[in-house]
Amino acid sequence: MGDLVIETHELRKEFGRTIAVRGLSLRVPRGEIFGFLGPNGAGKSTSIKMLLGLVHPTSGDGQLLGAPIGDVATRARIGFLPEDFKFYDWLTATELVELHARLVGVESREVARRTRDVLHLVGLGPHRDRRVRGFSKGMLQRLGLAQALVHEPDVIFLDEPTSGLDPIGRRMVRDILRAQRARGATVFLNSHLLGEIEITCDRVVFIKEGQVIETRDLRPSGDGAGGSGAEVVVIAKVRNVSPEAEAGLSRWCTSVSRNGEQLAMTLRSRDSSADVVRHLVTAGADVLEVSPQREPLEELFVRIMGADRGL
Repeated sequence: MGDLVIETHELRKEFGRTIAVRGLSLRVPRGEIFGFLGPNGAGKSTSIKMLLGLVHPTSGDGQLLGAPIGDVATRARIGFLPEDFKFYDWLTATELVELHARLVGVESREVARRTRDVLHLVGLGPHRDRRVRGFSKGMLQRLGLAQALVHEPDVIFLDEPTSGLDPIGRRMVRDILRAQRARGATVFLNSHLLGEIEITCDRVVFIKEGQVIETRDLRPSGDGAGGSGAEVVVIAKVRNVSPEAEAGLSRWCTSVSRNGEQLAMTLRSRDSSADVVRHLVTAGADVLEVSPQREPLEELFVRIMGADRGL
């Protein structure tokens, strides 16, 4: 596996006649915040359950942390926050996190310290002795994150981790995830809050029917070529553009649209901006203004998924 934390090949899951996941192939490196995106019913939850060993695949194979998926010993190195979770609400926050620490195998002499530290990390230090039944939805979300991190796992699966959190809470979670990445952990993140994904993740995949249909590198160094990298949209103010010059932009652009003097072009590579401007000027156009920008993740999602979703 080398530096790959997750590697799967054509994972498939059938429930009777229903195909929940058609053929999932993933490669997730160590130390990356990885976004897992798709519309409802795309097979995301089933895929995560297969990676965790909670659901057995119908066919295909994969490895997690160098062991076959489902390996029991490997689970002690995994943190997991499901979207729908229920806690023993008669316990205090401290008691609940200590329980999870012991269940996952944290050494007895470390349990109290780890629990105290992780509750402070998620902003629940002042509430450590309160019973869980009195917690708000946002506090429960933070508590769920605390139990997923208490054993300092190597890979962390988070399903909608910022659901129910206010902007301050979402920012706190982002900072925590970046700190986990800095210590070498890998974060596997599923969320419908695309704005959060965009500013948090290093890379994302889009899945449909349990198959990866698109991969995007969201880091500034991504080149946007070959199906990876965040696409760059160039908005140019131009005059005197001939139809031939506009048609010639297809050499560097995947799409071109024009509204009066405004020309919007989606580049195949972020390095093509100079070629586009040179082409227009050579063709006799007046280029008055050029503004490169990355395509927002929400627009990218709609463009990739919209046709099949009726959007």
